[in-house]
Amino acid sequence: MPGLLITGATLVDGTRTNLLIRGGVFVDPSDAAASDERLDADGLLALPGLVDPHTHLREPGREDAETVASGTLAAARGGFTAVHAMANLSPVTDTADAARHLAAIAAADAHAQVVVVGAITRGLAGEELADIAGLHAAGVRMFSDDGRCVMNAQLMREAFDLVRGFDGVLAQHCQDHTMAGASACCHECGISDELGLPGWPSVAESSIIARDVELAAYTGARYHACHISTAESVEVIRWAKRRGLPVTAEVMPHHLLLGTELLRSGDTVFKVNPPLRTAEHIEAVREALADGTIDMIGTDHAPHASKDKARPFPEASPGMIGLEQALGVVVDTLVVPGRLTWAEVADRMSYAPARLARLAGQGRPVAVGEPANLTLVDPTARARVDREATASRSRNNPYAGLTLPDPVRLTVWAGRVTYRR
Repeated sequence: MPGLLITGATLVDGTRTNLLIRGGVFVDPSDAAASDERLDADGLLALPGLVDPHTHLREPGREDAETVASGTLAAARGGFTAVHAMANLSPVTDTADAARHLAAIAAADAHAQVVVVGAITRGLAGEELADIAGLHAAGVRMFSDDGRCVMNAQLMREAFDLVRGFDGVLAQHCQDHTMAGASACCHECGISDELGLPGWPSVAESSIIARDVELAAYTGARYHACHISTAESVEVIRWAKRRGLPVTAEVMPHHLLLGTELLRSGDTVFKVNPPLRTAEHIEAVREALADGTIDMIGTDHAPHASKDKARPFPEASPGMIGLEQALGVVVDTLVVPGRLTWAEVADRMSYAPARLARLAGQGRPVAVGEPANLTLVDPTARARVDREATASRSRNNPYAGLTLPDPVRLTVWAGRVTYRR
């Protein structure tokens, strides 16, 4: 079968090189044959395929909002070759059968590797543990009740004890529901008072992380803090890392770029959980990502049907789509200002998230003998974000109308071209 020869690409260390993809791996480009397709990559950067540690694919259960096929096509358009599919599906991914069912859908329809995330508790109800052992036997290594916080500390301790035995990881939705309940939808500040919206205090996030860090220290198990958004949370993560604990954290592109003042528009596209924060929190998470306190970038891609957003702000479904603009936001907020190098982008968006669930074939160097997972980017391209120009089935895109970097030119997953511009 003909291969793909990419000429003149630049690696993240600045080296110019040719790349030959054949049989799902990078091979010696000197072995290129006349029948191989050629692609001129002069001026383009070759990144390892991006890995999203936090994606909502909605299938099974809410195929009107997204499917595995549409969500992973959006991922490919964003440069991703793997996504971690959260468990809040219908049925919830809380059994081995549910995990195998999602894996089977992905095997048939996906345009990127789908990493199944199992639930921590049955039905995400926070009352009894899911079948963590059975889920692990079905290939699951990462567990989360994302969308809901596991408030019961004893359940979290028992879950930590279980996953420690197979080097699994618990990924927590950090929200103390007694301080920030179901109706909380705006960062607690002057704007929440001004708009009369139920407040979501920053301490409702950081206090849960602090509790869970202590549980991770006590049990020796791995812990991952999902979508952190506050300066206080950053300090808790720094404290955990100074102690050498097995703790990682992620930040979402919307928390790097968008602020609370957007809620004045009344547009429910800006309702997200945790909520958009104020300038000091945005700066804190940018700094923490740049200095490595925050390990990685997730998207929290959360598609919703239009009817679920067309409600009064407190009642609208929280969440934004984000796979296709994630890299562009990171470039605009951190690469262009000189706070991240492209090598550090590769670390935060490929290497680190691949380590989270111990993905063997992802987060690998772009080098001969390695799996051919590749994102080819134009670091200078920019475009206006069109809400309708998306692979997603949903349109709740908070970046619509903005002009952002538009870097992805080619995505290759396991040797297969999944997106080409």
